[in-house]
Amino acid sequence: MPAQPQPRRLWRDVTLFDGHDTLPEPMAVVVAGATIERVIPMRELDRAEAEACEALGQGGVMTPGLVDCHTHLVFGGSRAEEFEKRLEGVSYEEIARQGGGILSTVRATRTASEDDLFRLARPRLEALMREGVTTVEIKSGYGLTVADELKMLRVARGLGAALPVRVVTTLLGAHALPPEFKDDSDAYIDLVCREMIPAAVEQGLADAVDVFCEKIAFSVAQCERVFAAAEAHGLPVKAHAEQLSNLGGSAMAARHGALSVDHIEHLDEAGVAALREAGSIAVLLPGAFHTLRDTQLPPIAALREVGVPMAVATDANPGSSPLFMPTLMLNLACTLFRLTPREALAGMTAHGARALGLHDRSLGRIVEGAPADLCLWDVETPAELAYAVQPGRLRQRIFKGELSHGQIQH
Repeated sequence: MPAQPQPRRLWRDVTLFDGHDTLPEPMAVVVAGATIERVIPMRELDRAEAEACEALGQGGVMTPGLVDCHTHLVFGGSRAEEFEKRLEGVSYEEIARQGGGILSTVRATRTASEDDLFRLARPRLEALMREGVTTVEIKSGYGLTVADELKMLRVARGLGAALPVRVVTTLLGAHALPPEFKDDSDAYIDLVCREMIPAAVEQGLADAVDVFCEKIAFSVAQCERVFAAAEAHGLPVKAHAEQLSNLGGSAMAARHGALSVDHIEHLDEAGVAALREAGSIAVLLPGAFHTLRDTQLPPIAALREVGVPMAVATDANPGSSPLFMPTLMLNLACTLFRLTPREALAGMTAHGARALGLHDRSLGRIVEGAPADLCLWDVETPAELAYAVQPGRLRQRIFKGELSHGQIQH
């Protein structure tokens, strides 16, 4: 049978942010199937072409679907008690040393079934989707055994299969030292390298490998061993680094061609230069900075000066960033880190896609040939998305060319 023609859909008179900049005049966007077919000024849209399309919307601000490139959405339990402790003056590092922090979530996640974890994670992901997210990265890292890490990754894959959202999975086995290995961190790194990574690859559960390179987690040398194992199995790497101190983890990650280095509050000039040389993305996580009441700002001016792309993500997790509102991250990136609204929005679209290695398909952009992941907002300018913290402004969410939120506007 001949192939059925793909449906052609039209949005007209939109103020368009293409992933990098706001275009200077009202635009029309034509989608064929799951792909953006035409992006043209309204003055060039002829009547015949318009009538050949199904009109889905007009007016408002159109952006690429948001890309949340750093989350920890799959977990059990709550850390509200630790939130209180921090407000009483106990540091994040001290809580971790007392057996709290990540390890308290590990205990709750290990005892939860896959069904439990799916049920808990789904509303968190749906909250991101209601705020315009069409692509999300979900990390493991709260199991810290082979079986429990794979369990988390299966849940993440299941969320992507059940909901209209693109889920990228990352194995974060080197997130914390589990209690079974409290006196032998090198033996745990052996487990990650020799058993965990191969099992995740064999079962097709991981798209990348991450590490937590920090004094309370793993050394630069240990993280480099994890990267070598990931590379041997064909997986790209990324790193949590320079969040609490400057160990040089970012420069090491850059030497391994890391997709991204995340947090980076303590990144130094050598680290900035290394990211620039490697083409790695600097992922800013203002939610964690805000929640932990940090005072060490990431080196925004230095990154900007040498042209290191900066992504912005929620870091949605139970401890340091229990925040599930992407547009709040736009606001915090501007108010706390002094990004411009344009930089912040690029950080959750084009640069977020680059941090996941998805830019080769023009994901996170509104250009001809790109995936038709789009958001139409009830605002007059893109800057309003960062300026105001206000739910309910998403008029339409389009994923792979299909309307998944909102109604058709004739």
